[in-house]
Amino acid sequence: METPGATPEATTALQVRALPGLKEIGAGVWDACATSPETLGAGDETHNPFLSHAFLSALEDSGCAARKSGWLPLHVVLEREGRVLGVVPCYLKNHSQGEYVFDHGWADAYERAGGSYYPKLQVSVPFTPVTGPRFLIAPGEDPDIVTAGLIAGLRALRAQTEASSIHVTFMPEAEWERAGAAGFLKRTDQQFHWVNEGYATFDDFLEALAARKRKAIRRERRDALSPGITIEPLTGADITEAHWDAFYGFYMDTGARKWGSPYLNRRFFSLLSERMAERVLLIMARREGRYIAGAINLIGDAALYGRNWGCIEDHPFLHFEVCYYQAIDFAIARGLRRVEAGAQGEHKLARGYRPVLMHSAHDIADPGLRRAVADYLRRERAHVDALVGEFETLTPFKRTC
Repeated sequence: METPGATPEATTALQVRALPGLKEIGAGVWDACATSPETLGAGDETHNPFLSHAFLSALEDSGCAARKSGWLPLHVVLEREGRVLGVVPCYLKNHSQGEYVFDHGWADAYERAGGSYYPKLQVSVPFTPVTGPRFLIAPGEDPDIVTAGLIAGLRALRAQTEASSIHVTFMPEAEWERAGAAGFLKRTDQQFHWVNEGYATFDDFLEALAARKRKAIRRERRDALSPGITIEPLTGADITEAHWDAFYGFYMDTGARKWGSPYLNRRFFSLLSERMAERVLLIMARREGRYIAGAINLIGDAALYGRNWGCIEDHPFLHFEVCYYQAIDFAIARGLRRVEAGAQGEHKLARGYRPVLMHSAHDIADPGLRRAVADYLRRERAHVDALVGEFETLTPFKRTC
């Protein structure tokens, strides 16, 4: 594949390939790029489990991220003389499902104007609204040169596949700035994350809250378990196929009611456990001898990432206990710096989660659509900044002035 735009002397020998799946590249090569200092930069995470070959290949091998689901893998690889310099997790898509950064309005407007918005290229971790590097750079390589080569490769792939656009979602701010300098349109959104301020116990965290909020959380935790519910946090070899059977039932029941079509299949969870069980935290709730609810989290070196939840019985505050308070307990015990509890959910504010900006970048080929989206994003960024400021005033922490 040609790489237009990557023409400085330092990049003349670069070659770009698009891989139809993770099987085409060794796990060691991919993971070296995903965990290198050049990729991670100044971030605090040394292992983002969602970017691992194990996680991404589990999505592919289970059929969750595949052509039939509308997530055709086309991972971009930059090489020099056969040596991998960098990689990008990339998918050719014919819809906008499972992304959590919404562009349906852009697609509808472009289609009404006579354009074809799909296919598009999506640079992300499928079904996962978690920030992490998207331009993965091999150890010892120049980040600026490799990023420029990978962006040029993405643009060449966009032309080759006749895609309308490239969407890089949930990226770190430093990558976002580099993408903006390369001509991508910049977008922001927000999530709610819990931050560990050096707490030794959950009670230490509660002491940082205003008295009324502290009492409310203690009451919620007590009431969540009052129907005789017990909680089982499970990791590694303690997670069995029977646990996955129960959790998948919760996931399907809740997902079908909320979204209509859950994204993950049963085989994915078995592959996840087989390939990276030590990075999985499964929190299960049991009542009268049977499991009734559960939540899956992935464990990084600096953060706990809450992902999917489900239940077959509704109990007041059980969702908060299983998804938020148990996650905080685990993060404190492990010395993790934060808990990222997924997309949306203003109710997280009252539970001690703070608003945090999310970043995405978008490269649109059609000049008319690009101008319209650029205008929209300028206004949207101002709105998001104001919203984050407003949310910050609603946190339950004690006021210092």
